[in-house]
Amino acid sequence: MQYRTLGRTGIQVSPYALGTLMFATAMGNAPEDSARIIHKALDAGINFIDTADRYGDSEDVVGKALEGRRDNVVLATKFGLPAGQDPNHHGASRRWIVTAVENSLRRLRTDYIDLYQLHRPDPRTDIEETLSALTDLIQSGKVRAIGASQTPASGIVEAQWVAERRGLARFHTEQPAYSILNRGIEREVLPATQRFGMGVLVWGPLGQGLLTGRVRKNEDNNLLRAGLFQHFNDERRLDTVEKLIPLAAEAGLPMTHLAMAFTIAHPGVTSALIGARTMDHLDSLLTGLDVTLTDDILDRIDEIVPPGTDIGTLDQAYQPPALENPDLRRRPLTARAAA
Repeated sequence: MQYRTLGRTGIQVSPYALGTLMFATAMGNAPEDSARIIHKALDAGINFIDTADRYGDSEDVVGKALEGRRDNVVLATKFGLPAGQDPNHHGASRRWIVTAVENSLRRLRTDYIDLYQLHRPDPRTDIEETLSALTDLIQSGKVRAIGASQTPASGIVEAQWVAERRGLARFHTEQPAYSILNRGIEREVLPATQRFGMGVLVWGPLGQGLLTGRVRKNEDNNLLRAGLFQHFNDERRLDTVEKLIPLAAEAGLPMTHLAMAFTIAHPGVTSALIGARTMDHLDSLLTGLDVTLTDDILDRIDEIVPPGTDIGTLDQAYQPPALENPDLRRRPLTARAAA
């Protein structure tokens, strides 16, 4: 296992990180089965585990599985998504952060979190408020490093500027979506994270299942799952997959190995999250850990999906408020009439 430095933290992490959304019991896994998968990943050299307070009971499952092995794991979790009906039980305010971290520490059965991440940008909260609270958590020893997820490049720059100007801890990492099908972060996000020396933990390297090779155009693609993820029915994404499958075959690789090797080949990417739900899934992905793509294969991928290009949009992608709320991109009717 060739470990990588997580930004400028000095923390050494594996190029594959274990995502734990699928370990929530609501997803169908028994906690003991999830524990076996976690232990197998650790035995294989994966030392980076990522969860979140909104992944059902995933934090509980992970915390119990790590008993006796906690000190050898770089443990990351996230906060910020709604944790109930109370309007103050989400977001990036100091009020919620100091509560959320205690809840996560208890569920994870640990005294500290290696990487504490804001799950989504919170435009209602001043970033100075957020960084101030997170700085206090670092100083208290409850958190070792801090990060964010799905932050636009402008938000990354703003957070770094505020941290420097106010003498606060800065975000050490960013967690964006990245795959062969979604390369938009190559345009501005990855250059920004590289400029500031941030670690990058990417999610969705298998295109939420489209890059496994099991979902084909004009075939029965598990209609139940297709109903859960609209992008399974995106013709552009399916057409692109059909072009990638013969390329993987020509390279002598399973599609999953091609997809994973692509994501960790980028110099701005530290680790890619794998979301193995079964032992077979994990075993299959682990056999591709040492795969390195040649320049020829990477050039061929560039021809199919040009750098900086997104083929469709992931269902879980963050949408800035101005795209969701028409009032933020339209002048009042009276002002338009006067003009």
